[in-house]
Amino acid sequence: MQLLRHSLATLAYRAERALAGAPAEFASFPGAVRTPGEILAHMGDLLDWALSMANGAPRWRDSAPLAWDQGTARFFTALEALDQRLASADPLKAPADKLFQGPIADALTHVGQIAMLRRLAGCPLRGENYYEAAIAVGRVGADQAPAKAVF
Repeated sequence: MQLLRHSLATLAYRAERALAGAPAEFASFPGAVRTPGEILAHMGDLLDWALSMANGAPRWRDSAPLAWDQGTARFFTALEALDQRLASADPLKAPADKLFQGPIADALTHVGQIAMLRRLAGCPLRGENYYEAAIAVGRVGADQAPAKAVF
């Protein structure tokens, strides 16, 4: 369970980098099949789905994009709820490996898409050595440690 929770903390850290500081108009940047706002809404849906599976009541929904700051808040709220569920003593009602290979890995992929779209939209991220990152189990909110090694 610790590795799964570390995966969520890694997702939070990388997502914070990709989401923070993006201008509001970035949400509607037309650089791909989905806009960044649509991708962000999908990422929130993935985490809601993971939580519903962990609770034994799988439910999928397609959410409409929100304003960038609201979509970001929704994403981190969903991430925190999933992490709290994984930290609880209640047994999972879905296999941990399936939770990782499905919604969590998909969300990590989408963070990369948002990072790429930021570069295309003219608001790129600074490079960072993620191996050196101060990622901690349980730190899954938008308040992440500063970069240790920036390129």
